[in-house]
Amino acid sequence: MEKRKFLSRFKFDSGLVIKNHIVMSPMTTMTSFYNGMITTDELNYYAARAGGPGIIITGVANVSDNGKGFEDELSVAHDAMLPGLTKLAKVIHKDGTKAILQIFHAGRKANSAILRGERPVSASAIAASYPVDSETPRALNDSEVHQIITELGEATRRAIEAGFDGVELHGANTYLLQQFYSENSNQRSDEWGGSRGKRLKFPLAVIETVNKTVKKYSKKPFIVGYRISPEEIEEPGIRLEDSLFFVDQIKHKVDYIHLSMGSYKRTSLNNKANKETLISQFSQHTKNIVPLIGIGSVETPDDVNAVMSDGADLVAIGREFIREPQWVQKIERNDLESIRTLISPSDMAELAIPSVMQVYLREPFYSVMHFTDDIETQSDYQNALAPMEGLEKKLS
Repeated sequence: MEKRKFLSRFKFDSGLVIKNHIVMSPMTTMTSFYNGMITTDELNYYAARAGGPGIIITGVANVSDNGKGFEDELSVAHDAMLPGLTKLAKVIHKDGTKAILQIFHAGRKANSAILRGERPVSASAIAASYPVDSETPRALNDSEVHQIITELGEATRRAIEAGFDGVELHGANTYLLQQFYSENSNQRSDEWGGSRGKRLKFPLAVIETVNKTVKKYSKKPFIVGYRISPEEIEEPGIRLEDSLFFVDQIKHKVDYIHLSMGSYKRTSLNNKANKETLISQFSQHTKNIVPLIGIGSVETPDDVNAVMSDGADLVAIGREFIREPQWVQKIERNDLESIRTLISPSDMAELAIPSVMQVYLREPFYSVMHFTDDIETQSDYQNALAPMEGLEKKLS
């Protein structure tokens, strides 16, 4: 049997070698303790999926207490988290899989209930258009902006000390890094806002601080990735040309670019005359410079091949790893017929799906929004929901 190209090794410029081109995309389990510490259920969930993909990117971890975006969220905000994070990195490392910790600050995507009475913060005091009941955040002052940059650096230090192989800066899905770059959420008049170039200052400062932290503390290859949503649908908001410009500014400063979108076949949301796939357009800016991770409803080997043919160097898989933790191993054995494409209530224990996560899987909206790639359109929602059709009834 001829070996599939995506099962071959891949080497980053930093020297980190991964055993294949498959990445388990970051998906929250909503299973951490109330204070952000790791739970045994969460460790078991990752352990069941380790050993196959070249990289597992964890669900997002907040870097500061006021950066928490939802309940039961992983945290890397304090040194007290190190013992649990060390265990997490260790279980992911099973059979050579590399561990990447995704880190973020939620910004205005939080609310005062999640923050226990504290008002959420953002670049400007402008509420998000979605959800419709979003709270108006408080605009960060200059010293607070610098503090969050420092906290992202400290989170990186902790990831290094815990034994991870890299961090991914979550600059997608309208969280704080994206909020500073977007004209929709950043309407500041100081050095952190205004022109597109000035709105870039915050993410560039974060990348610089994180890279300095890696250089100072890491004794082995340690990569820094950046996740980006290609477009916003709000007006004003980020358009495709803004994101391509953004990638051009960071592509020599990070170890990979990771797209966030609901379908790898996606074309522009805002420019219907643009018929090229987003992956192919981003790859024109990243090819031979920085690895590009493609994503979006990838389920089969043919999907992986299509994403790589479109210009991605690595391919992230989300929902399919919930349903089929042994996806890579079964392909290696050419055992494609046994790969799960649907999820059954009777599989929950075998799949090591935490009980809290099962509760959310009962609700179609939450199963799509929390355990899938970025959802931007009604079509994305329907496509993502299909493999879980009827599950909420079966689990009732």
